[in-house]
Amino acid sequence: MSDKAVFLDRDGVVNVDHAYVYKIDDFEFIAGVFEACQLFQAAGYKIVIVTNQSGIGRGYYTEQDFHTLTDWMVAQFKQHNVEISKVYFCPHHPTKGVAQYKQQCDCRKPKPGMLLQGVKELGLDPSKCIMFGDKGSDMLAAKAAGFSKKILVQSGQSFDEQTITLADDVWRSLNCASEKFSENT
Repeated sequence: MSDKAVFLDRDGVVNVDHAYVYKIDDFEFIAGVFEACQLFQAAGYKIVIVTNQSGIGRGYYTEQDFHTLTDWMVAQFKQHNVEISKVYFCPHHPTKGVAQYKQQCDCRKPKPGMLLQGVKELGLDPSKCIMFGDKGSDMLAAKAAGFSKKILVQSGQSFDEQTITLADDVWRSLNCASEKFSENT
């Protein structure tokens, strides 16, 4: 069993971030994501997705809507010979959530709760894990979880200098994996 994993943020890394994506018809995979994940998997990494989903907390869609989309997304990866080990999500928002979703929690990135849960449940060594994200909060969560690498993925956006300094590397998208990824990434 592998004790290392690649953790991927969802919106902006796996799929185009159209804001609060919860419908299959609105879900658009970013070019190269399947090939990148095949490469990570071939190098012995498990694939884990960790995603803040405040749209649930804000009442824009339900947890069931999220699970329906997630099941479909995982099936699409499987069709491309990529096994998603686990998908973790945080439905909370500290100020804009409604009902039970309005709360401070340990799972909403930049807190490392989802990452630490994955490490524990999947028997991972955090020093052998890599986080790919498109926000500073992803980099901060990975640092707090003790991950070895934090890679900021642009996916068409630009970052300020402060956000860039949180990352170990910056990639245009996961499509860069074939040229930038190695066992020692």
